[in-house]
Amino acid sequence: MADQPWHELPPEIAEVLRPALPDVADEIIDAVRTVPAYARPLTGEFGAGIRAGVQSALRHFLAEIEAGGPVQRPDVYRALGRGEMRAGRSLDALLSAYRAGARVAWRRFAEVGARAGLDPETLYLLAESLFAYIDVLSAESAAGHALEQSAAASEADLRRRRLVRMLVREPPLEAAAIETAALEAEWKLPRSLAVLLTAGERRGPAALHLPPDSLAETIGEMAVAIVPDPDAPGRVATLERAVGEAGATAALGTSVDWQEAAISFARARAALALANGETELIVARERAGELMLRSDARLAHELAAEWLAPLERLSPGSRNRMTETLRAWLAVQGRVAPMAARLGVHPQTARYRLARLRELFGSVLEDPDGRFWLELALRAEG
Repeated sequence: MADQPWHELPPEIAEVLRPALPDVADEIIDAVRTVPAYARPLTGEFGAGIRAGVQSALRHFLAEIEAGGPVQRPDVYRALGRGEMRAGRSLDALLSAYRAGARVAWRRFAEVGARAGLDPETLYLLAESLFAYIDVLSAESAAGHALEQSAAASEADLRRRRLVRMLVREPPLEAAAIETAALEAEWKLPRSLAVLLTAGERRGPAALHLPPDSLAETIGEMAVAIVPDPDAPGRVATLERAVGEAGATAALGTSVDWQEAAISFARARAALALANGETELIVARERAGELMLRSDARLAHELAAEWLAPLERLSPGSRNRMTETLRAWLAVQGRVAPMAARLGVHPQTARYRLARLRELFGSVLEDPDGRFWLELALRAEG
């Protein structure tokens, strides 16, 4: 049997069936209303579309029988599929309506054909043709539904990507503008969020398998993701695992209210610089001290130069030894034995170095505030 068996029917059948078309169309529309999704008055654009689809299908079916081959027709069925997607209905309802209409058409056409004396073989072929024709229309509607679904997904993706840019924008936009954009993107603004930045070749959100409620966009050379509820149990561990599996370099900004997403973005960008290209996730809140020192590198350098000035009078070798001695002494809170172990020297050598430190820094070593600024200066220098 041919894929389009109605082309094999005798052309005169069209003249036999054509007078019945108005009544058949009305009965098909009544049958369509038995499908739950369409159990309502067929009015407005929707009703006009259904009626046009039914009438066009019947006329075209007979036109192709009469011509014995393809006849051009309007693209009604693809449009019906797109319309169903826009209306938020599944394709199943429309296909059920097609099947209900095909049964009505076959019953009425069989009655008309029998009265006209059509032989059984011709009626069998007519039945085969009707249901094959409905399959063609169903396939076109399915294609239209899929196209509209794809277009809707693309539009939603664009709106969500735009929302990412709006959230991290500096200076921030008004809250009302972001709330409207979130509503259009069908994304619920969370009470808290953090910005995740990814760099390197494998930096796309797809490679990271981000939590499903995240938003993602590419800004410059970075993939930017908005991660809701970043402090939820296991959330950071999930992100660390995803970054490791993707072989990526990433940074997670601090948790903030959604109105302050730009702050989290700025801190994530600063944290990303700490990674030095290594495959890891840098969590900003865990490196807050380093980020603070890096926020004004010149000021940090001036701080280090001022507090470590006594070491500048030494030769390079001595300066390095005394710097490590100061760092070890601060780390163990002045205890000689742990300091010697940390430096890998004899305790007597550690005592000698400590005496030298006291000569260089004097009473500063005994002052809690002084020790704090010395340690900060060492970290700034590092």
